[in-house]
Amino acid sequence: MSNIIEITDFTVPELDVYARLSEAQLAHYYEPAPGIFIAESPKVIGRALNAGYEPVSMLVEKKQIDGEARDLIARVGDIPVYTAEFDVLTQLTGFQLTRGILCAMKRKRHSTVVDLCKNARRIAILENVMNPTNVGAIFRSAAALGMDAVLLTPASSDPLYRRASRVSMGTVFQIPWTYLGAKGDEDSAWPFQGISLLKELGFKTVAMALCDDSVSIDHPDLLAEDKLAIILGTEGDGLAACTISDCDYTVKIPMAHDVDSLNVAAASAVAFWELGR
Repeated sequence: MSNIIEITDFTVPELDVYARLSEAQLAHYYEPAPGIFIAESPKVIGRALNAGYEPVSMLVEKKQIDGEARDLIARVGDIPVYTAEFDVLTQLTGFQLTRGILCAMKRKRHSTVVDLCKNARRIAILENVMNPTNVGAIFRSAAALGMDAVLLTPASSDPLYRRASRVSMGTVFQIPWTYLGAKGDEDSAWPFQGISLLKELGFKTVAMALCDDSVSIDHPDLLAEDKLAIILGTEGDGLAACTISDCDYTVKIPMAHDVDSLNVAAASAVAFWELGR
């Protein structure tokens, strides 16, 4: 049975992970081993547990102890479960908890790109997508619309950041992902080595970009490809010119009413739906 602890002192070090450490600091909490992340809401925490992530502690609104948190508390073993009224938790964390539940969990080591992609047919690549809301929305679409894995450049927002994992509805724990050029996997550094490696693995690379020399997203040659890597660029600037020039295809989504572009998360859903079939 978990240890239910009512919060009476905001300053105890056990609450630092919720109150005083940034998400970047949490990511390096056990360095050189993987660090910690914060999962928010019952669905997200449940999917993280299903994926084998190890809980460290929980922060739960008092009324949820016998409510929506009850089943989760039964699953997490003998870890500390800190509790207080909703207003106290908001004061502690600085934000309103979604459904009144947070869980600190240990990260896992990243897979290599080769290991992640060896059995994949459709993968998504996020080049410097820095908004965690967009990253979370892209993961949700990737999981729902047939992507086998997601690769991110180091400048992209961390999929395990609280907002990203919450917006994804926990799908960041369901679809495999890793970073390009991560430590120990320098052969996948983006863009040159990474694109070369993808081609060695049999992928045709698809740059989603607003270029005049592009093909339509429903082009028959695209749909006939056995393995596709769909590359999406940063908000505003899009993909780097060198990335576009190195790709096998440049693809544009047809637009109406003089709309020139879609938000990267919206564009990802269209691309995954059309190319993930």
